[in-house]
Amino acid sequence: MFTRTPRRTTLIAGMAAALSAGLYCTAALAERTPATPGAQVYIITPKDGATVPQTFKVQFGLVGMGVAPAGIDLPKTGHHHLLIDAAELPPLDQPLPKSVIHFGGGQTETQVTLPPGPHTLQLILGDKSHIPFDPPIVSEKVTVTVQ
Repeated sequence: MFTRTPRRTTLIAGMAAALSAGLYCTAALAERTPATPGAQVYIITPKDGATVPQTFKVQFGLVGMGVAPAGIDLPKTGHHHLLIDAAELPPLDQPLPKSVIHFGGGQTETQVTLPPGPHTLQLILGDKSHIPFDPPIVSEKVTVTVQ
């Protein structure tokens, strides 16, 4: 049976505080993986300036590194993340947020459905923990017009 003693209560409170703080500080403590020199990520298709239907294929390209699913710790590998209509990059020193589309299974293409009008697409490569490499490996933005 559990009985409360000042020492046990202090220990439990301290552990709870540490765990709680850890949940909020994990990103700040995360170390970024060094990028492979010369590595590049890019969008194969659609091409910049393309007019596309509401649902279209986006293919991802990568030079100088390999693709591996999230959680897999292999040298010189990462996985893709797609930013749609992002005015700026997310913080680069923490795991990429849910507003970024994650391809943690190692996918190299996807189908995207967007409303009519102009849109931008951009890729960022994340490490096994969804954290951008150091320096970040980011594609040029591709602008498309959805019919």
